Amino acid sequence: MAFLLGVDTGGTYTDAVLLDETSDAIVASAKALTTRPDLALGVAEAIDAAIKEASVQPADIAMVSLSTTLATNALVEGQGGRIALVTIGFEEAALGRAGLTDALRGDPVIRLAGGHNHAGAEIAPLDVPALRAGLDALDEGVTAFAVAASFATRNAAHETTVRDLIRDVKGKPVTCSHELSSALGGPKRALTAVLNARLIGMIDGLITACETHLHKLGITARLMVVRGDGALVSAEMAREKPIETILSGPAASIAGASWLTGETDALVSDIGGTTTDVCLLRDGQPQIDPQGARVGPFRTMVEAVAMRTTGLGGDSAVHVTDGLQAGLRLGPRRLMPIALAAQQFPTLVHGALDRALAQDIPAADGGQFVIPLWDQVPQALDPREAAVASRLANGPARLGDAVQTRMESPALTRLVDRGLVILAGVTPSDASHVAGLVDAWDTEAAEKALTLFARRRSGSGQHIAANAQAMAGMIIDQLTSQTVDCLLHAGFAEDAHDWDDPAGLPQHPLAKAGLDAHADIVKVQLSLVVPVIGLGASAQAYYGAVGTRLGTRMILPTHGGVANAIGAVVGQIQMQATGTVTRAGAGTFAVHLPKGPQEFTDQAAALSALEASLSDEVTRKARDAGVENIRLSITRDLKEAEIEGQPMFIEATLRAVASGRPRITSS
Repeated sequence: MAFLLGVDTGGTYTDAVLLDETSDAIVASAKALTTRPDLALGVAEAIDAAIKEASVQPADIAMVSLSTTLATNALVEGQGGRIALVTIGFEEAALGRAGLTDALRGDPVIRLAGGHNHAGAEIAPLDVPALRAGLDALDEGVTAFAVAASFATRNAAHETTVRDLIRDVKGKPVTCSHELSSALGGPKRALTAVLNARLIGMIDGLITACETHLHKLGITARLMVVRGDGALVSAEMAREKPIETILSGPAASIAGASWLTGETDALVSDIGGTTTDVCLLRDGQPQIDPQGARVGPFRTMVEAVAMRTTGLGGDSAVHVTDGLQAGLRLGPRRLMPIALAAQQFPTLVHGALDRALAQDIPAADGGQFVIPLWDQVPQALDPREAAVASRLANGPARLGDAVQTRMESPALTRLVDRGLVILAGVTPSDASHVAGLVDAWDTEAAEKALTLFARRRSGSGQHIAANAQAMAGMIIDQLTSQTVDCLLHAGFAEDAHDWDDPAGLPQHPLAKAGLDAHADIVKVQLSLVVPVIGLGASAQAYYGAVGTRLGTRMILPTHGGVANAIGAVVGQIQMQATGTVTRAGAGTFAVHLPKGPQEFTDQAAALSALEASLSDEVTRKARDAGVENIRLSITRDLKEAEIEGQPMFIEATLRAVASGRPRITSS
């Protein structure tokens, strides 16, 4: 008997499920809090609990597959390691395109002469001395490097030279843009490389945590990781290209939703601690985003499911909006819920809340806390960051004690962005405890925090809520409203009608009137035709009201809280590679291969050479990943122009895909 183990690590919970391969049935599922900075603790707790529940032997586990929302959450929240970007042959203005400046967040850039043209010919020699000087000038806080050269997808020689030199000199991970995409568009490739480099340490830590515990248990099955398009890849590949795991968790949830419900046409909405991810399931398959995965403000060159990711989750920060009437807004920043913080640090949290409640005027920090996520105070901090960190040397502190001047607030933000600390404050999870929807953590602390929060004043000078219960109702209503907006946005965007501004339509007065079923002289109705599959640990608590508001069937499947982990083990391995053939001159065709361009005088021979190279590459990768029965497909996109009534070859793009189920080991 063989069992498949699926693990999903999210911002709040790590889930594990065991699937009996023979009966195709779930035999155990478990949840544990995601633990930072040591992810291994949460991973181990979830895996151990699932194995204990199923009473299976570790040797009977034939495959392990991992999905995660950590990469997605990091990009939405602007987190990740400090990196350096090396650009080759780009003008300085290129940094302002494709969102590259925002993605860099002030991290260092080394600009070098070099690069190639569209045909793969060198336009300038690579300036190696300038590279060495730039590397010498960097501080020790840089954790990884991104390298992007002009037309590197036509000739990657300069990128690979820079990569090898950085590895020799710095010994740090290096991401080359040509390794992530074969498409043109230098700034967008550079953006994708920057985000990949920023995520390397985080995803490597997660994979290592999982592998370490599997080895400890005696599980010898190979570890696979879910890619953003739902396919499985080896852990080794995920380490090199962590950017491909953005939307990994959501992609796994789509597979899990289909497997759990059997629905073929539905909107799938997965609410986690940090984000809500919405995707259309049509004819049993998720849609793939042809423009590349978009996460938060960034459009990458990563192929992934067409997912709309919003910074809205059970642990979203609660903000009071300006105006005479009190209003709320949730997200995009994730906080540790007060109920959870109080469970872990009861003396600090209850003491601070009790003192704040005893005062007539609430504390300026609103009952928030700062919790360090390090084993020891990190180095390479600027003076203000170091001042804040020193006050956390002995553990968590009230926000007003950790940050003592207005000038230190940006320093705290930088520490949060780098994943070194997390803020604890009021979240929808706290509201759910007060409302009696859940009872996982410290309800008494949540009630105190919401009582304090309710004392904040609107523009009219009135308290924003009468008490903790009223405050909880406002927060849950706001979560319902923002979730409805997410689903309507997806509905308008995927609808066959070409709606103008699908993102803005949910806020249109007619849309609001339609949801309210307005009927007077004019009758307005608005609803979804397709059902909604609600996934995530908190979907049972929130999504009933969402379905009612949208006038559609809301499906809340059993095991929907661990759908990501289920989807992780029901997917297939898929390896893909793309290459181009371009016209290099009259009667000459350039095949752009990994080792550089190769010229042919015959078009058919050029296409055949590229097809053979791509087929060999993906077949080898699929076999290395454990696929025995490989399905190989080749697609050709041929671009021609008509000259004097005759077709003339311009360019061809070939795509090879090797896929199949991973080999299931037997004991």
